[in-house]
Amino acid sequence: MTSVFQQALGAGFDRLHPNMQRRFGVDGERDQGCVGTGTMDRVWRGRAFTAPFLHVGTLRHILFPETGADVPFTIENYAYQDSFRRPTLTFVRTFQVRPHRRRRFDATMVYDPDRQVLVDYLGTTQHLAVDLDVSADGRGGLRIRSGAQLFRGGVGCPALIRGDAEVHEIWDAWAQCFRIRVTVTNRRFGPLFGYHGSFTAQYVPAGAPVPAAVRPLRETV
Repeated sequence: MTSVFQQALGAGFDRLHPNMQRRFGVDGERDQGCVGTGTMDRVWRGRAFTAPFLHVGTLRHILFPETGADVPFTIENYAYQDSFRRPTLTFVRTFQVRPHRRRRFDATMVYDPDRQVLVDYLGTTQHLAVDLDVSADGRGGLRIRSGAQLFRGGVGCPALIRGDAEVHEIWDAWAQCFRIRVTVTNRRFGPLFGYHGSFTAQYVPAGAPVPAAVRPLRETV
């Protein structure tokens, strides 16, 4: 298999830093997975009225209302073929927001060759599909911006509840770590949620089992 990010970026994949190429090149052949551990310097949310919306997100492992500084963080990326035989990459982010409370932000990414777009299926049941625009920046980093968003069945996500995400990840050669910044905004209500921090990564060898806990409970097309 070719990694879903390599398919989406095409020639742009070669403009990524070599460490970014390995991390986003996980395809099940060289590496089965990439597990990053680190700390988010800050996890934040928007104004108070956004809290109920974020609470709803916890039911499907998408968004959450807790905030904090120096939040322990894990990201699990595993490559596998889903039940529709599509090359898939997990994005399971876990935040230790309190000593006895963890929150997860789950997604699985699939490349759609017909539309030539990377699709991000959010949550434990893939109930929301988001088209992603991916590009390499001028420093070997990766930018991801969300586009069209559809609920299962092809119903468009209303603008009132839509969250538009932007992700920027780079390799910090001086600190020898990955740095990430994520911002989710709503066109009407402004900033909803975000986090930024750093992590290091270890790679899972090809052929290793993909943990059931990182796979969605239900898959969709």
